[in-house]
Amino acid sequence: MLSAKHLLFLLPFLPTPSHAQGPVVTTGVSQELAQHRARVLRQVAYRLHFNVPPQVTEPIPATEEISFQLLENTAPLQLDFKEKPDHVTRIVVNGQPQPLTVQQEHVVVPAAALRVGENRVSIDFTAGDLSLNRNPEYLYTLLVPDRARTVFPCFDQPDVKAVFHLTLTVPAAWQAVANGPVADSSRVGARQTYRFQPSDTISTYLFAFVAGKFRHTARQPEGRPMHLYYRETDQDKISRSLGPIFDIQAGALKFLTEYTQIPYPFRKFDFAALPDFQYGGMEHAGAIDYKASTLFLDEGATRDQLNARANLLAHETAHMWFGDLVTMRWFDDVWTKEVFANFMADKISVVTQPDGNFDLKFLTDHYPATYAVDRTAGANPIRQPLDNLQDAGSLYGNIIYHKAPIMMRQLERLMGQEAFRDGLRAYLRRYAYHNATWPDLIQILDERTPTDLQAWNRVWVNEPGRPQFDYWLRVQNGKIKRFTIDQKGEDGSRRVWPQQFEVALVYADHVEELTVDMLADKVRVREAEGKPAPRFVLFNSSGQGYGLFPVDAQSLPYLGRLQSPVMRAAAYINLTENMLAGQAVSPAQLLALVRPLLAQEQEELNLNLLLDQLGTVFWRFTPLAQRPALAATLEPELWQAMQQVEAPNKKKQLFKTYASIALSREAQDRLHTIWQTKQPPTGVKLSEDDYTDLAAALALRAYPGHEQLLQTQLQRIQNPDRRLRLQYLLPALSDDVATRDAFFAGLAEEKNRQKEAWVLSALGYLHHPLRAATSEKYLPQSLALLGEIQQTGDIFFPQSWLQATFRWYQTPTAAAVVRDFLQANPTYNPKLKAKVLQAADNVFRAEKLVGEKGTTAASQ
Repeated sequence: MLSAKHLLFLLPFLPTPSHAQGPVVTTGVSQELAQHRARVLRQVAYRLHFNVPPQVTEPIPATEEISFQLLENTAPLQLDFKEKPDHVTRIVVNGQPQPLTVQQEHVVVPAAALRVGENRVSIDFTAGDLSLNRNPEYLYTLLVPDRARTVFPCFDQPDVKAVFHLTLTVPAAWQAVANGPVADSSRVGARQTYRFQPSDTISTYLFAFVAGKFRHTARQPEGRPMHLYYRETDQDKISRSLGPIFDIQAGALKFLTEYTQIPYPFRKFDFAALPDFQYGGMEHAGAIDYKASTLFLDEGATRDQLNARANLLAHETAHMWFGDLVTMRWFDDVWTKEVFANFMADKISVVTQPDGNFDLKFLTDHYPATYAVDRTAGANPIRQPLDNLQDAGSLYGNIIYHKAPIMMRQLERLMGQEAFRDGLRAYLRRYAYHNATWPDLIQILDERTPTDLQAWNRVWVNEPGRPQFDYWLRVQNGKIKRFTIDQKGEDGSRRVWPQQFEVALVYADHVEELTVDMLADKVRVREAEGKPAPRFVLFNSSGQGYGLFPVDAQSLPYLGRLQSPVMRAAAYINLTENMLAGQAVSPAQLLALVRPLLAQEQEELNLNLLLDQLGTVFWRFTPLAQRPALAATLEPELWQAMQQVEAPNKKKQLFKTYASIALSREAQDRLHTIWQTKQPPTGVKLSEDDYTDLAAALALRAYPGHEQLLQTQLQRIQNPDRRLRLQYLLPALSDDVATRDAFFAGLAEEKNRQKEAWVLSALGYLHHPLRAATSEKYLPQSLALLGEIQQTGDIFFPQSWLQATFRWYQTPTAAAVVRDFLQANPTYNPKLKAKVLQAADNVFRAEKLVGEKGTTAASQ
């Protein structure tokens, strides 16, 4: 007969009703489990000690003590730990050793060992490696959305906030930074131990530490101490970048303090710049991580790069209030922290980049990226359901990062800036250091506007897709008799997106801009009636509306002459979207419009749009056989335009596009000479990374001697991290198909995908259009690996893997691979299926636009 003790040990395995033993033990963190723990747990604190060995292959022994208040004790308590059961070696609950029950990614603590009130659980374990990002000279944690449980046992959900007491023992030459300030440190032999003060109260995904061989600098802009840890070795980049980095951080903190009327909510403000970091940044309270290449810029940095750095710094700083201070209750609302981070970053840019054009930056930053998803069959709503936290990574993407700020700007415009700001202040005050949902915020905002925000919220937040507009302009006796605008869903549905946008009546000598209040499916623009008939009508002229807007055929010869850079950008974006929709202009016509503007466009951000259109038409919508002839005409045009423009940044943009499409031997010889002599064209500044890109471009074209060229470039690189990166990429750049095949086959092993940024660069080379004939065979296996990549990779990796894989394919056979995969997997994870459809959308469009009935760019 089994004893009561043994019966208790086996209870979690018995198929008894869930109400008798609490939430079912299953993989991941189910919503049922999260809701139960949020109800019964209070005052959670972790005491963690990681003993990091000098060799990355050695395991990391660790200990922890978890203390918490338990409001009721009616069921076993599950601690999340996504590691092999043998990684847990000992557990003590309230002073009493307990048998180990580790199953389905959980350490199960029996109810009999717990009590209502204060509890302490001590665990000896081996730390999981999945999210420790270990390198020979440094490591860092990255635990969003549910990766804390891959490192240590915990309650890994955003609404069980906790205080973290961290101790790190590391090699003596290493430094360390974490959420809390360093309390003290001590050295014993070749080992250094850092003991940190308790962190502020934060969610598990915000717990963080960085340790390794880093340079360190400290400054006090606006009187606030800030510490930066970095591994960059290029002294010119360091000298040029440190001032802007600290100044932008300080400006962002000052703006947010004034806007929210809440002082910076945490005790310290440190940050680390990490080589090949998976994201642009991560908002760990008191210890922000950034991608080093985004922060450290050289003399030739473009406006896009400067904007990206300022946006990134402001974005992560805004998270201190939106995400860290007030956190979403569950990851179905993860977008709320991201929308406010991006939305506030845009506002902050007005202060930190006073020489910029806010409206233009907002338009070019958010709209192309959003449309790239929302026009596809895989479009997802901003707010998505989530049953288990293990699937939270699939919620991330351009919709929450880019469509949500567009939506939020419309909401602010609808409510008025003051009412909107006051609502946000009330929200932050009410939920400070706690958790809230999007409906909580909507309720607060709804009290401050007569508009029915619940109805507005339904179409903007809870449904995918975008509206498509059409119009009727009736002219009589040279005057506008009637002007009507109609909207419907791009999918054909009769939905209404309540919004305001502008239309411009463009005349030969002036422009009149009218505001359209699009609150119904059909709106009559009475303000236009009686005005002289315009030369043409430009839709979304202020760049604040959202949807597929019509293109007036009469506008095409005049778009480059529009005085407003925002109007020109809106026109360029409208043209691209209409071309992709198969209406208004063909790829050839779009390219014909773009080419004369390359040397004329005065605004750098707009030149980026034009060059992106050129590259898209060249590589995606021009048949392979016709590219050499097209390149022969484009190469001299780009080179001439580069010589004509004066701004160094625009020169560099044009040069990089020239290098990207160079197919003629003459152009390749010119690139080789520039690489070999390190003498760029007059006025163009090239960095070490730019020369590496040139070497890679020549290798992709099988330029004579390219193998030695790559080896020479490898020796030229001074920074050890960047040298390791190119070493990894060499097989993907090889001219030997068998070498590339072996490299791709190796990506099936998780150990070869650890440096995700490197993998994505390699995929770009493997699937480059010049390699399409030999790389299309990788597509089925690329799709087959997707499920595993979601489980083992960080949140953006599955989508990035797909985008890097499918970006340039244009053949019916490539499109067929996707269709066959989805047909063969009818019950495939819906969120991953959506990612596949998003990534393959342009493959399907190219299949139509480059087909026999399509008009190619070289034939006109």
